[in-house]
Amino acid sequence: MKLLFIGDIVGRPGRDAVAAHVPRLRAERAIDFVIANAENCAAGAGITGTLAKSLLDAGCDALTLGDHVWDQKGWEREIAQFDRVCRPANLPAACPGRTHLVFEKNGFRLLVFTVLGRNFMGPKVDCPFDTAEKLLAENAGKFDGALVEIHAEATSEKQAMGWFLDGRATAVLGTHTHVATADCSLLTKQTAFQADVGMTGPHHSVLGREIEPVIARFRDGMPRRFDVASGDVRLSGTLVEFNAAGRAEKIEWLSVK
Repeated sequence: MKLLFIGDIVGRPGRDAVAAHVPRLRAERAIDFVIANAENCAAGAGITGTLAKSLLDAGCDALTLGDHVWDQKGWEREIAQFDRVCRPANLPAACPGRTHLVFEKNGFRLLVFTVLGRNFMGPKVDCPFDTAEKLLAENAGKFDGALVEIHAEATSEKQAMGWFLDGRATAVLGTHTHVATADCSLLTKQTAFQADVGMTGPHHSVLGREIEPVIARFRDGMPRRFDVASGDVRLSGTLVEFNAAGRAEKIEWLSVK
C-alpha cells in the first residue's frame, strides 16, 4: 500500500498545487492514503472551514495542523464539524478538535496524529513523546499502521521521535520548517522517517513569503507585512510504501511542479 504525506500547504498557491496534482498522483502512483498538513493554507497562517472542505474535496483523505492551528478567527468553532481533520494531540485537553484519526482504505486501518515539538516552539504543550506513546497504546487493536507527524523546529527532536517510535509507527514524518531535509530513510525496525517533508506552495520565496520584506526584516528588525509569494509553485510530499503489517518498505520524497 502507499501513503502520500504532503508538507505544509501555504496560501492559495499551495491549495492550487494540491488541487492540480493530487488526483493525478493518486492515479499514476496508485496511492491509497493522502494526508496533508494544512495549517498555513489560509493566506499563509491558519485554516478555515471553507478551505478545509476544498482540500478534502480536492482528494486529501485527511488534514493535519500545527502551531498555527488557531490563527484564523472562528476556526475553533468550526473544527469539530470535520471528522477528517485533527489538531496537534499534545495541545491542552480543553482545546476543541480531534486529537487523532483512524480511517480505513482497502481493508487497512491507518491511525494519524500530530505532535508539536517543544524546542524553539511557541505553544506550551505536553511532552510529544509521552503523547505519542499514549495514543498508540489507547488505540491498540484499532489500527494496522500509524502515521505520526512531528511538527517541530529542531531536527534533533524529530530524529529522536523517529527512533522512539521505530517499529511502532509505519512512518514518522516532520513538518514546520518548510524546507525539505535530505534524510529519507527506513529505520532499523521498518519505520519510514524524514525530518521535514518540505512546503507545498511558492518556492521563489522565503518559506512561502515574498522575499524582499523578509530580507529587510532580517537587516533592520522593523515589522513588515509578509505576503504569500506566487512564483515557482511546487507540491512537496513524501511517499511511503508499506505492507499489510504496517511495516514501511520504501520512502521517496516528491517535488512536483
